[in-house]
Amino acid sequence: MAVFTAVTDTELAHWLRDYDLGDVVELRGIQSGIENSNFFLTTTRGEYVLTIFEKLTAEQLPFYLDLMRHLASHRVPVPDPMPRNDGALFGLLHGKPAAIVSKLEGKPELAPQVEHCTEVGQMLARMHLAGRDFTRDQPNLRSLAWWEETVPTVLPFLDDAQRTLLASELDHQRAFFASDDYAALPGGPCHCDLFRDNAMFAHANPAPGHEVRLGGFFDFYFAGCDKWLFDVAVTVNDWCVDLATGALDAPRAEALLRAYQTVRPFTPEETRHWADMLRAGAYRFWVSRLYDFYLPRSAELLKPHDPGHFERILRERVAGSAADTLHATPHRPCN
Repeated sequence: MAVFTAVTDTELAHWLRDYDLGDVVELRGIQSGIENSNFFLTTTRGEYVLTIFEKLTAEQLPFYLDLMRHLASHRVPVPDPMPRNDGALFGLLHGKPAAIVSKLEGKPELAPQVEHCTEVGQMLARMHLAGRDFTRDQPNLRSLAWWEETVPTVLPFLDDAQRTLLASELDHQRAFFASDDYAALPGGPCHCDLFRDNAMFAHANPAPGHEVRLGGFFDFYFAGCDKWLFDVAVTVNDWCVDLATGALDAPRAEALLRAYQTVRPFTPEETRHWADMLRAGAYRFWVSRLYDFYLPRSAELLKPHDPGHFERILRERVAGSAADTLHATPHRPCN
């Protein structure tokens, strides 16, 4: 993503001796995002993405890489990690863990329509079901415990209304997470960051009956084991909103949820707590954007996101909690 760690052509050529990927043709930094150093890598064998992990440790990384390999083996379109000559899925570059994955076909759709949301909803449900037999377990590292740790660090930068909202919503989510209904929610490996810029659409040769074709999901480095409903809420909060106001766009939200539930219908507990989870998804990203905005790290290419966007979304979700439950009407799976 943002380039924190620069790599010279000589360093890259030396590092790639441990791979069977051919010679380097081009290495180009990817500017979006703020967590890792990502590059488009073209070799004489194909196109890939090289990631240098700025925060994740060598002990944490196998969860993410093994999850992508597991999903790819279950025909979920995700980047497939490239093994080194010794079979390992990552090595050290500049003393930091680094990996190469396959590059997905297509490009992001930053102005999604109903048909894009339909494709995303169906594939998200397929991804959740495909992860049921994944054997590694790692919690979502940006969940409640991280919120409780991070909120005090950003409070000094905020006005009274913002501090009140952060505190009151944290209390609401603590109570929700402690409830029996929350414990009953189904879950497993989740993407946890499935924004519209983390999916590719291939528009050439669309599938019969579809105007668009999903190329796949990528950037799994916030993934963790969580409630599936949280993953759906995070996705809806980005794919199905009016960017100016943060309000839900009903046709897109209904299309995504209907498509998801044709593959995996919601449980009664999920239906009851859809509004709570929409709030949880908004809160997670407001807190992280506040942190990245007010306590940034230096980077060669760094563009922190506006935290005000998710503040607006959270306020909309809190104000519209009763109405938001209407978008969770269960649908029967297709025969």
